[in-house]
Amino acid sequence: MIQIQDLQKRFGKNEVLKGIDLEIPAGGIYAVLGPNGSGKTTLIKSVLGLVIPDKGSISLSGERIRNRWRYREALNYLPQIANFPGNIRVRELIGMIKDLRQKRSEEAALIELFRLQPFLDKKLSNLSGGTKQKVNLVLTFMFDSPLLILDEPTSGLDPASLLSLKKLIRKERENGKTLLVTTHILQFVEEIADQVIYLLEGKIYYQGTLSGLLEKTGQTDLEHAIAAITSEKQDA
Repeated sequence: MIQIQDLQKRFGKNEVLKGIDLEIPAGGIYAVLGPNGSGKTTLIKSVLGLVIPDKGSISLSGERIRNRWRYREALNYLPQIANFPGNIRVRELIGMIKDLRQKRSEEAALIELFRLQPFLDKKLSNLSGGTKQKVNLVLTFMFDSPLLILDEPTSGLDPASLLSLKKLIRKERENGKTLLVTTHILQFVEEIADQVIYLLEGKIYYQGTLSGLLEKTGQTDLEHAIAAITSEKQDA
């Protein structure tokens, strides 16, 4: 699905990505983890075409993405913060995104899943942060695309909506989709991820199963594994 070779990116004197080599096969849930400044946001934005690497290549389904844009039709993206004009109503926003993408959509089931019916005619400026996030989830999942990139998808969600999100993500995996998820909620990773990709100072520290990471760090849960990696780096 995604092939990345020798990906390098520098912002001024700050070398953010230091030769990333990564292959993500089709199908499954991949959690992209790392401390602040590790390069995970730059990596994700490079896949999206929002950041142009200084060196290296990114291929999606065997085709390089540089200087192309149509590959984006095959992916759905949930940004950490989606800024839409506050005077737009939810129903209008959904219609606008449908017009822009020109793809078959299935928003009705998602609106029901996240119980958004009472909010469809409300302006975005009048919604809580959690309700806005549920709207963003509808916009992300309503199109049938083989690749989904989710940046902090649990932000602001109440427990019931979080359960609905987990159900939705697992359903997409069962349908053969590939999901890249960035999150700081480690329990969420433990519950849904098939593999963990851990970035540290612009390099891949680990890629593999959660159990493999626990074995590598000698820990019994992800929280302590991450703490052990951080402590190890600070002591180095």
